[in-house]
Amino acid sequence: MEINKEVYSTVHHLIERCKDGAKGYKTASEDVEDKDLKDLFKKYAVQRDSMITELQDQLHKFGKTDDESSSIEGTVHRAWIDIKSALSTRDRARVLEECERGEDYAVKAYKEALNKDLPGELKPIVEQQFNDVKNAHDHIRSLRDAAKDA
Repeated sequence: MEINKEVYSTVHHLIERCKDGAKGYKTASEDVEDKDLKDLFKKYAVQRDSMITELQDQLHKFGKTDDESSSIEGTVHRAWIDIKSALSTRDRARVLEECERGEDYAVKAYKEALNKDLPGELKPIVEQQFNDVKNAHDHIRSLRDAAKDA
């Protein structure tokens, strides 16, 4: 089955957002001192890696492969660009703010994808991944709010 350029571009964009998230969470898990956040960030990094694989598998079923090079958008502005500086401050609320900001980009990308006409198995996969991303976003936000109030 062949997919059109718009669907390919949409899936590629989701893969890029997941790569950003996996990298951001991996960086955060390595550098954060709080054990609860370290474990949570590792979990989310693995989750994003699994989402990437799932999306790449879908592209493969359509006879396409994911372009491994970074997108221009990703090169110009990584959503997770400030995670390193936030980590250097050891400020829990700031680290969580940066994670939430990264998640905002992912949520937006998935919302846009769900507005497209996605074929076959792709739509329920994207819907499930959207739910996972949204849940991660909301969890990070609630942790951020708790850290600000502390």
